[in-house]
Amino acid sequence: MKIRVLGSAAGGGFPQWNCNCRNCEGLRRGTVRAHARTQSSIAVSGDDENWVLFNASPDVLQQIRAFPGLQPARALRDTAIRAIVLIDAQIDHTTGLLMLREHRAAHQLWCTAAVREDLSAGNPLFNVLSHYCGLDWREVPLFGAFAMHGAPGLGFEALPLTSNAPPYSPHRDRPRPGDNIGVTLVDAKSGRRVFYAPGLGEMEPHVWASMQMADCVLVDGTLWTDDEMIRLGASQKTSRAMGHLPQSGPGGMIEWLDRLPASTRKVLIHINNTNPILDEDSAERAELAAHGIEVAYDGMELSF
Repeated sequence: MKIRVLGSAAGGGFPQWNCNCRNCEGLRRGTVRAHARTQSSIAVSGDDENWVLFNASPDVLQQIRAFPGLQPARALRDTAIRAIVLIDAQIDHTTGLLMLREHRAAHQLWCTAAVREDLSAGNPLFNVLSHYCGLDWREVPLFGAFAMHGAPGLGFEALPLTSNAPPYSPHRDRPRPGDNIGVTLVDAKSGRRVFYAPGLGEMEPHVWASMQMADCVLVDGTLWTDDEMIRLGASQKTSRAMGHLPQSGPGGMIEWLDRLPASTRKVLIHINNTNPILDEDSAERAELAAHGIEVAYDGMELSF
């Protein structure tokens, strides 16, 4: 099983177009040692030929151009993307579907019923795309395993996460099971497992059990502190209120990752532009390294 990190940033990317925080301004001026990042998405393959796209970010065309494996050029119009999985209905995980509208057949698209509802009513992407290539919707089962046509060598297991529906959703601040999911990616031959959850707001028992069973966790790295956005004047909500477990502080992501087996690879993804870990010379980045925690970057490859 191979995983390619197409995008490692949270919504807005890094630098964010209208942000002049220390990180964004420092990257533009060259005063902070950091790397630009597109919005969060990964691609997974069990055979190096057929790929499953997890989330379709607004940066998807840039991400496809940066990864030749997604364009095998076997015909005039071609792609190696065999299916798309949506973790949630957030703008930064779904807008790229519009960029993929020229497909010759309906995209095999997997998401929960809750996400389908939000993308059919509150943000009617499904309706818009019906006038183009269309979508062949398959329901992701909560607490269940599933397989995909065209994705040999891979298995998938989904579970619900406590997070939040998008701001446009009528269910905002009233979460339902299926608004956000985590997925365990399984290599069918070796049995090795990767737990993927770019939006994780609470460490529930079933989530922790899946993380402990994984050989690698690729999880929420959005914000460093719970009050990060409030202190900067960028939001009135805490990290947890937005559906993201902060890295630091009591009950934060670092504490949980420290409890995993020593053999587990630990990688943070979906990193907000304000997070100090983006500065590769920061004390926060050094703290992560001391705990054996990696920071995902665009183009990162993981093999299992």
